[in-house]
Amino acid sequence: MATALVIIDIQNDYFPGGAHPLVGPVAAAERARELLEAFRAAGQPIVHVQHVWDAPDAPFMRPGTAGVEIHPLVAPRGDEPVITKDDPNAFVSTGLDAQLEQFDADALVVCGMMSSMCVDSTVRSAVEHGYTVTVAHDACAAPDLEFGGEVIPGATVHAAFMAGLADGYAEVVPAAQAIAAL
Repeated sequence: MATALVIIDIQNDYFPGGAHPLVGPVAAAERARELLEAFRAAGQPIVHVQHVWDAPDAPFMRPGTAGVEIHPLVAPRGDEPVITKDDPNAFVSTGLDAQLEQFDADALVVCGMMSSMCVDSTVRSAVEHGYTVTVAHDACAAPDLEFGGEVIPGATVHAAFMAGLADGYAEVVPAAQAIAAL
């Protein structure tokens, strides 16, 4: 059995100058790049996930825009598969599960954007699909959110979602620890 790296939605729109910038996307993408390089060096399977929001009023991740493209820090290379999705959960109506089965993966290391949406949804679904999941928390980023008239800072949003995942769904560790476990 193999451990696969799943990189979720590290796309240009989430970076400064993009249509929906997050808090700390560059630092998160740099940690994700370290994971990607380690998985490549170890010959372990890698899956890139790309969100494409194909709706006329989509505010970001629109097809045909520079924002929808995977960020150069973690760009796929060679025959690394790219799974496109239009739902927060990367398992919904995609070939992700089949791709992971083809890799004979029973464990996943997950990183990406947004901690509070697609990472959270996909990790929870992965566990329900029977995978053992590790989340590289410093290779993820979240936005500032608003609730009840209060702005919740992105770092707090991220921490809350990582705490929720660590409470029974996944091992939540720094990228360096995930790399050391390869």
